[in-house]
Amino acid sequence: MLDYSIMEPEGILLLKPDAPLKSEDFAGLSAVVDAYLAEHARFHGMLVYARDFPGWEDVGGFTAHMHFVHDHHRKIERIAVVTDSKIAAFVESLGKHFIAAEVRRFDFDAYDKAFLWLKS
Repeated sequence: MLDYSIMEPEGILLLKPDAPLKSEDFAGLSAVVDAYLAEHARFHGMLVYARDFPGWEDVGGFTAHMHFVHDHHRKIERIAVVTDSKIAAFVESLGKHFIAAEVRRFDFDAYDKAFLWLKS
């Protein structure tokens, strides 16, 4: 399951994955994000907050995730990945090459630090 919300005054998208991601997660997320972007030029940031990365339920979940990234990464200035997951270093490195947003990883207990970085 993917929990998500938009912090309106800050223009920050908060994502909290806590179970393997499904294509339905991204359908709902895309609708909310697209509605926000219809009224705003972009997000100042996105904060992904999960102790561990839960992976994807199936190929459909992975594909939906990649479509979401492809369709929205140019509309996000910064991405903070707040996790203790071992895959986070890979995500940060990969993001620097394929995502328009600036990507930075933070330890799971550094939520406040990540949030301040996104706001700056």
